[in-house]
Amino acid sequence: MKKKTTVPLIVFLVGICLLSLFTYNTNVQIQKDRRTIAKLNAVTYGQRIENDIENGIEITDTLKQVLINGNGQIINFSKIAENLMSYSIQSVQLAPNGVVTDIYPEDGNEAGKIDLLKDSKRGEISNYAKDHDITIIQGPIKLKQGGSGLVVRNPIYLEDENGQEYFWGFTIVVLRVPEIFEDSTNALSKFKYYYRLSREASVLDKKYVEVDANCDKMIRPATYNLTVGKEKWKLEIMPRAGWSNSKTLYFIFFGGLSLVLLLTEIIRVLFLLDERRVELKELAHKDGLTKLYNRYGFDELAEKMIKKDPEAYYVAALLDVDDFKLINDMYGHAYGDKALISLAENMQNFFPSSALLGRNGGDEFCILLSNRTDEEAKEALIQFTKTPKTFTYKDQIHLFYISLGYAQYPMDASNRSQLMRCADAALYEVKLHGKNGCMAYQEGFQSGIRKQLGFVLNDVSENLPGAFMIYRADKEDDEIFYANKEFLDMSGYENLDELFKNTNKSFRNLIREDQQKAVEENIWNQIESGSKNDYIHYQLRKQDGTYIPVLDQGRIVESVRFGKVFYVLFMDWQAMQSHYSEKFNAKDV
Repeated sequence: MKKKTTVPLIVFLVGICLLSLFTYNTNVQIQKDRRTIAKLNAVTYGQRIENDIENGIEITDTLKQVLINGNGQIINFSKIAENLMSYSIQSVQLAPNGVVTDIYPEDGNEAGKIDLLKDSKRGEISNYAKDHDITIIQGPIKLKQGGSGLVVRNPIYLEDENGQEYFWGFTIVVLRVPEIFEDSTNALSKFKYYYRLSREASVLDKKYVEVDANCDKMIRPATYNLTVGKEKWKLEIMPRAGWSNSKTLYFIFFGGLSLVLLLTEIIRVLFLLDERRVELKELAHKDGLTKLYNRYGFDELAEKMIKKDPEAYYVAALLDVDDFKLINDMYGHAYGDKALISLAENMQNFFPSSALLGRNGGDEFCILLSNRTDEEAKEALIQFTKTPKTFTYKDQIHLFYISLGYAQYPMDASNRSQLMRCADAALYEVKLHGKNGCMAYQEGFQSGIRKQLGFVLNDVSENLPGAFMIYRADKEDDEIFYANKEFLDMSGYENLDELFKNTNKSFRNLIREDQQKAVEENIWNQIESGSKNDYIHYQLRKQDGTYIPVLDQGRIVESVRFGKVFYVLFMDWQAMQSHYSEKFNAKDV
């Protein structure tokens, strides 16, 4: 996997891990802080609830004191009870010998006058309280007046005239739930806590029963254990929002995730920019068509190679495509490009990976071989030069050839630029000797000799004194390869593409229809009779559909690449007649 992918991925994964760890630790700390605060609140409000219930129980102790002071009698019970009442007290009761006889307020509480020691629901616990002289609490119970209550029974023992203790009965108070401790529970609710207050069912039953709660379920609550009389109670609380702060955690996680993604994207972009920088640097040194080094890149690397090891041997070669202009003119520039690409691929496949390969421009290529003399490189360079190169045109393979010149460092040159000039001189010496050859530089070669080779096809044909055309000499499948500008002007065409399109690249389509058969028979009769030059007079069809009388002089030539081809010069018949008529008339005068 590419570095530009793996590094951002690693950064993202590490970032997610660190973010998760930070979020987890934050959550742990939040829970710890919330639990600490919850425990403090549980202690604070647990103690308040404990005091509230104890204050309710003290009513029974107050009645006990009244009984002691009254020698076992309470005069005006209703008045005393009324003074003890509050909104959290449901009723105050007296039960001499365990039988409830007095209840305040009496209205609605008449059914409470029972024998506690013999009652099936209350007898066991009441007898236990009597026998052990301990205050007991029962409940919560449903009150007929509505709501719930806790029943507190305080066994009273008095002394007779002989100083002997005897069981007098019970002083009783019924506390309303949750009114007895609602200040504390309301405060917990206000502070957004869930709470549950529980107590042991009795001194005989250690199972906890719920006294009051504002929720159905508690999750790992903070607990405060309190003692009321001889009983164990507990207050459990937890934040309504839970022990974690979801909003804070979401903010931390998604905020951190955004930063991780941003950092990942920045790193990815930096790698892309670095990759783009490398690509741009490579593009500045590489040829866009062949992907070999361009002239700038080749020269720079060649200079570095020679400077790095100036004592080593190097062989530099320059090569170009023979008659490349003809390939472009005959097949189009797109196929000329295909030929260049094919040549570049041949170079890459033939020469070792250590060879420096480049394209100087156009159809000229360059090679630098390290640690070789010209003698050591000669055989390979000759083999590469003589091997035909190919490209495909209309599903047919076409051959083309190259010329190559080479020189050696330091024998022929003392630096890179001089070395390349020597190779250039050798290349054009090859051109002077017929092309498709390979030659080493020799003293006396001049790179300026290339000026003598300026007569390429286009230069020659464009400057011929007449219209010129090349086409395949085939009775069944003639094909126009090339026409010069003068022919295009004479026939009214803008360019070769327009000529090819209008004639379907067929020479016979330039001849007036009624003359085509006779003209072609005449041409081939002359050829078959052994004539090297044939002269034909006919009507040439112009681009606009009109005709012009022409005289063409053709020569059939055997081409290595294309077989038999016609080289043809065209003359305007009327212009020629007019010219020679005026000339002869002038002589007669």
